Amino acid sequence: MTSSPPAVPPGRDRRSRRDSRVGDKIFFNLTRGSGILLLVIMAAIAGFLAYRSGLALSKDEGNFLTTFEWTPDAPKPVFGIAVLAFGTIVSAVIAMAIAVPVAIGVALFISHYAPRKIAQPFAYLVDLLAAVPSIVYGLWGALFLVPHINGLTSWMDQYLGWTYVFSQTVPGATPRNLFTVGILLAIMVLPIITAVTREVFRQVPRMHEEAALALGATRWEMIRTAVLPFGRPGIISASMLGLGRALGETIAVATVLSANSVLSLHILDPGGGTFAQNIALKFGEAQPFGRDALMASGLVLFVITLVVNGAARLIIARRKEYSGAAA
Repeated sequence: MTSSPPAVPPGRDRRSRRDSRVGDKIFFNLTRGSGILLLVIMAAIAGFLAYRSGLALSKDEGNFLTTFEWTPDAPKPVFGIAVLAFGTIVSAVIAMAIAVPVAIGVALFISHYAPRKIAQPFAYLVDLLAAVPSIVYGLWGALFLVPHINGLTSWMDQYLGWTYVFSQTVPGATPRNLFTVGILLAIMVLPIITAVTREVFRQVPRMHEEAALALGATRWEMIRTAVLPFGRPGIISASMLGLGRALGETIAVATVLSANSVLSLHILDPGGGTFAQNIALKFGEAQPFGRDALMASGLVLFVITLVVNGAARLIIARRKEYSGAAA
């Protein structure tokens, strides 16, 4: 004969339900308040940048969008973001073109090819690269990458110079250019993209992979038909995270790039500039009006970042069928 469990007094049961409802309300209000606080902070940043930008743009003697020169502290202030926008976008595009394919390959190697004894230390090493300070990357780029990349730039000038983009107007010049910056940024964003992509690949339902293999697919065919479609939103999200760092990187770019106010489509020629690098180099010596001008360029970078992240969200929302929610 089995004994029945002791009955819970009705009053205690009502108290437990009441306490749980109170806890749910507290947690809900905390999470909602955190979301509202984040929106308020972003709105405050945008409002501050917009206000200071308005002060600068009202006295700009040039066209803010098309002017190459940056002399806001001159008697007649003239400044524009043409060179900065071009350098920021070009260096980020180069970085993503190099980093994304390599990151996907590394993530697939760790998650689907490497033995566990090798995959775990290798994954830890890749994650450790994300913790390296930017100044260390900048010093490495200036002291090692720049002196040793002359051979690559000369080869590209010789065999790809017909594209105009990879031709050098000053052959043999020190390669402190947007191409070198793009390579450095690719190395910096590689661990971020790899880490996120690797975790997404590990979430692929095992039954999907086994079903593809059971139908006679090779390992590559299984990855192409089961793993990559499932991980596509994650790859996009990881790429956007890396792109955000590439767009806003400051110290490493300032250490490697030979900045000037010349806009050139020859990306192997020294010179160029980016938003973050320009702010870092000129903020300390700028006068109050010059700082307002730097705030205006910071507002443009802020808007570009929001547009990039918004586009990523739209792309992911259009591909919900690959999100794995129905798996």
